[in-house]
Amino acid sequence: MDILAVGILGGMSYGVVLFLIATGLSLVLGLMGIVNVAHGALFMTGAYFGLTVAKLTGNLILGILAGAILAGIVSLIIDRLFLCQLYKQQLEQILVTFGFVYIITNLHLWIYGAWPKSAFVPQILSGSITIGRFNFPVHRLTVIIIGGALCVGLWWLQEKTKVGAKVRAGMDDAEMVSGVGINLTPINIGAFCLGAFLAGFAGVVGAPVLGGVNLNTGTDIFFVAIAVCIVGGVGSVQGALVGAVLIGITTTLVSTYFPVLAMFVTYILMVLILIIKPSGLLGRK
Repeated sequence: MDILAVGILGGMSYGVVLFLIATGLSLVLGLMGIVNVAHGALFMTGAYFGLTVAKLTGNLILGILAGAILAGIVSLIIDRLFLCQLYKQQLEQILVTFGFVYIITNLHLWIYGAWPKSAFVPQILSGSITIGRFNFPVHRLTVIIIGGALCVGLWWLQEKTKVGAKVRAGMDDAEMVSGVGINLTPINIGAFCLGAFLAGFAGVVGAPVLGGVNLNTGTDIFFVAIAVCIVGGVGSVQGALVGAVLIGITTTLVSTYFPVLAMFVTYILMVLILIIKPSGLLGRK
C-alpha cells in the first residue's frame, strides 16, 4: 500500500505538469484550430531561461516568472509574424511550427550548450514527508497544490467569465461569433500567449518532477501533451486535467509494477480512448 500511495502521488505531480503544458495546447487547438508543434519547444524555452534565472538569483518565483514571460513573448512573435497569415491552413501551420522547433532547439544549443539543465529546488522545498516506509518530496506536493489552484482559476476563467463565454462560443462556431460583431482576434492572441505562458511556467516548476530538462525535452513532452489532449478532449480545461492526471498516474504505476510497458502505456491509453470515445473523455463535440 505504501508503494501504491507514493506511486499515485508521484503520478499526480507528473500529471499536473502535463496539465499545465496540455491545457494551453488544447485551448489553442479548440479555439484557433492550430496544431502548434512548437508548444513543447516553448516549454523548453521557459525551462532553460527560468532555471538559469532561478539559479543566478536563488529565487524560484523570479525564475518561474522569467521563464513563463519569455515563453509568452516567443509565442506572440510566432503567432503575429507567421501563424496569423496561415488561417485555416493546418498543413502550413504544422510545417511552420515544426520549423520553429529546430530553430528554438538550435538557439538553445548555441546559448546553453549541449548539457542538460538540472532542476532548481529552493531550500524550503527540499525536504520530504514520510509515507509508510517511503519518503515523498515536499516539492512534488507543492507542484500538486499549485496545479490544483491553477486548474480552479482556469476553470473559473473559462466557465464563469464573459471572456470564457466568448472562448467557448468561438470553439463552437467562430464564424457565427464573428458575424454578431465579436472580435475574436484579441481572444485568440490571449489564448495563444496564455498557453505558452503556462508551458513556460510548467518548464520551471516541473523540472524537478521530470528530472531536469534537455534539448530533446520539448519534442518528447509535445507528443505526451497531444496524447493528453486526445484522452481528455480538446478545448476543455477539465478534460486536460482529467487526461493529464489519468496518464500521469497510469504511467507512474505501470513504471513501478510493469517497467517493460512504461514506454507504451500512454499511447495504448490514447488508442483506447480514440476507439471508445473519439472526442475524448470531456471534450467539446
